[in-house]
Amino acid sequence: MNRSSSPATGSNRRPPRVLAIIQARCGSTRLPGKVLMRLAGIPVLAHVIDRVAACRLVDDVIVATTLNPKDLPLVAFCAARGVPVYCGSDNDVLDRYYQVSRLLRPEHVVRITADCPLIDPKVIDRAVRLHLASGADYTTNTIARTYPEGQDVEVMRGAALQQAWRSARWDSEREHVTPYIRKHPETFRLENMALKQDLSANRWTLDEPNDLRFLRAVFSALHARGHLFGMDDALRLLARRPRLARINSHIQRNAGYHKSLAQDRRLPSRRD
Repeated sequence: MNRSSSPATGSNRRPPRVLAIIQARCGSTRLPGKVLMRLAGIPVLAHVIDRVAACRLVDDVIVATTLNPKDLPLVAFCAARGVPVYCGSDNDVLDRYYQVSRLLRPEHVVRITADCPLIDPKVIDRAVRLHLASGADYTTNTIARTYPEGQDVEVMRGAALQQAWRSARWDSEREHVTPYIRKHPETFRLENMALKQDLSANRWTLDEPNDLRFLRAVFSALHARGHLFGMDDALRLLARRPRLARINSHIQRNAGYHKSLAQDRRLPSRRD
């Protein structure tokens, strides 16, 4: 997909039942260009795409970036790999997700962020399976956190995404896509996926230089061409080499969301 057309437009292609949308941009304030930085010689975004594409319960994958010229390298990267890409709003990420959903008409949407290169396909499939079996409007492993940060998965009905797009009134709700759904359990049926053991102290995401140091050490130890190592492999590595986890363990979780809440403002009523 490019910024002006959709693979579904003008065709009889069946809408995907489960569509994974990977949000990505180059304009990170703490680590600019992070999603194209290299781990084991491969861009971060490529690792994320390959891992999401390996999911058995995801029908299609698309990258959702912005119309900002700074993100043209992302568009070129996706085009070179034959990965569908949509370009939309910079700060209104909820609108970006909704517009992709409006074009491709999936029954369910999986939200993945491009700064999670350790995301495990089995974790995504587990969340999708729970979502489909439970009949929930929204399923995640982040309401009561037990998974390592960087294994975050959100699955929502296309109808729930549309309702959030129509109703979300705060900057934070639009920048971070799903807060409106999470704040309204009286409207949406929410489902949380949890582990028996709490592993949430592990930080496996990419926001700051020390995160990059940590991830490069993990990929140096575990990456092999043609093989996607999983969450359990990373946990075994950290059990053998506990000093690795100390590289970035001091960094605040969800700093971007907390910053959004501190600067939050209510928006005018949206048009339909």
